[in-house]
Amino acid sequence: MADWRDNLPEMKAGEVWLVGAGPGDPGLLTLHAANALSQADVIVHDALVNRDCLNLARTGAVLEFAGKRGGKPSPKQRDISLRLVELARSGQRVLRLKGGDPFVFGRGGEEALTLVEHNIPFRIVPGVTAGIGGLAYAGIPVTHRDTNHTVTFLTGHDSTGVVPDRIDWDGVARGSQVIVMYMAMKHIATIASRLVGAGRSADEPVAFVTDASTDQQKVLETTLSRAAEDVAASGLNPPAIVVVGQVVRLRPALDWLGAASGRVLDADPLGHRTNPQKDSA
Repeated sequence: MADWRDNLPEMKAGEVWLVGAGPGDPGLLTLHAANALSQADVIVHDALVNRDCLNLARTGAVLEFAGKRGGKPSPKQRDISLRLVELARSGQRVLRLKGGDPFVFGRGGEEALTLVEHNIPFRIVPGVTAGIGGLAYAGIPVTHRDTNHTVTFLTGHDSTGVVPDRIDWDGVARGSQVIVMYMAMKHIATIASRLVGAGRSADEPVAFVTDASTDQQKVLETTLSRAAEDVAASGLNPPAIVVVGQVVRLRPALDWLGAASGRVLDADPLGHRTNPQKDSA
């Protein structure tokens, strides 16, 4: 019987593969990601990469931690990028493994540009970003025909650690029915205030998902007006995916993980079935 890797690319000495590991569940790794783990000599990984994913590395592979966490001592991005160059030039098969997708708030573009600058061959392997996969594990779709035709993905803090001024918050509040935010928990009070000030309803549904797609996943449902207070009372810690919009109301119907633990799902979470008897006829 043919091996699943037979038709997948070979990682060559001196190459760097920038690979997305998905939001946590190893089952969300792509075949290209699993193939890279089975070949790499050195795996330079982020803090958000689930240990269960790293357990798929080939025997003898060297694991190097290069995680950047807000408010904690972290390697500088330029140093991480140059480390990839150094490892590749030493003849290693280098896997740069990132949580989610390397090009979605993952600094993958910066690292790839450094590789281009130093003439290092590379491959990009997209991953399931937490803003989609993590919410799916929470039973929250990012789009649904009855709630939204637009969705905006944004970061809740910039390189200095504050709420980005370059985001047109008024425009986002008015123009995007669903807003998915990375790295926003710490500044949720400011962000919620800006969104409400721009016209979003204070009662609009909000959900926080931490440790998405893992056994430790937790979900907090709240509203824009109560978001900061409820997060503080919950004891939840970042990182988290935050979603604002009516899609949160679909969770009572689509919480498939909850259903596996006994939750009874609501087939009409939006209240559209005004005549259930007629619908069932």
